[in-house]
Amino acid sequence: MIDKAEIKKTLKTFNACVPFFIAMSDEYRQQLIMDIAEAGSDGINVSNLSAKSKLSRPAISHHLKVLKEAGLIVPLKIGTQIFYQLNLKENFKTISELIKSMDKILATIDEKKNMSK
Repeated sequence: MIDKAEIKKTLKTFNACVPFFIAMSDEYRQQLIMDIAEAGSDGINVSNLSAKSKLSRPAISHHLKVLKEAGLIVPLKIGTQIFYQLNLKENFKTISELIKSMDKILATIDEKKNMSK
């Protein structure tokens, strides 16, 4: 039997990953993340993102809002412009925890399956 505390911990970690999974489920947001990554530590503004995309500026702004609310990007105001930078480390740390927890659960399942053979 799988440890109930491990199940509870893994479920909590799954729930913490939900905003990331929702935000990254859209191919336009995936591309925006890659465009922001390509811009490096300087970040990139909506005008430059718009020039790289077939999306309208309002559509890009909407997608940036989703990414920001999920904690995947951070805005940096310079003068009158807002530049967006990646903020993925905490999200990836949580996803790594989820993978480790699921690996542990799956190993327990495999172990029990092999013992019953």
